[in-house]
Amino acid sequence: MALIQKRLNRRELEWVRKRVAREAARLLYEGAVDEYIDAKRLAARRLGVDVMPSNREVAIELDRIGDELEGEEKLHRLKRLREEALKVMEAIEDLEPRLIGSVWRGNIKRESDIDIAVLGTTDPEEVIERLKEAGIEVLDVEEVVITERGGKPLDIPEHYVNIKVRTPGGEKAEIGVTVSSPELERKGRVDLGRCDFFGDKITGLSVEELRKLLREDPYRKFIPRG
Repeated sequence: MALIQKRLNRRELEWVRKRVAREAARLLYEGAVDEYIDAKRLAARRLGVDVMPSNREVAIELDRIGDELEGEEKLHRLKRLREEALKVMEAIEDLEPRLIGSVWRGNIKRESDIDIAVLGTTDPEEVIERLKEAGIEVLDVEEVVITERGGKPLDIPEHYVNIKVRTPGGEKAEIGVTVSSPELERKGRVDLGRCDFFGDKITGLSVEELRKLLREDPYRKFIPRG
């Protein structure tokens, strides 16, 4: 990186970063790699440079590629996924569900599913029971333990239960419920944390916010400006 910076002025360096970001996004879009870091390394190697764009730069290019290649089809799919998310969230509305992930952001890919975080309970059985009562099919339940974030170990491991369901319209959704722990009980709520791609605080959409969005601007994107 230092060698590249000595040879290139600022404008040229930005152009190279954009090329690497675009190539990394293409690799991700085509499914050649799954992880951003792998895509960036492979893209830089293919272009013969030692420049690494940020995850945010790659995410923006990835969204642009989808817009360019899919056009209105992508918009229609985004609206449909948000409508299906609302149906699931309404079944557990009093448990404070929030739509997060790419369906919230609006930067979906072809394989994007629906991600919903539940803030109003730490009991996954309560969520599962409510979903089944609403006729929503539960496909799988999996416990996940996260011991590090951003390459750094966590003082207290984070425990989650992912409840995979099929929405009434046949879409796949994943509802993340944080398992109860003394630390979380002292906090009183689940912290959605910061986005690994854009670096901002994850807020998502509540049921009422999602209803309003679908009424007024169903294709809106929630991507922060750089």
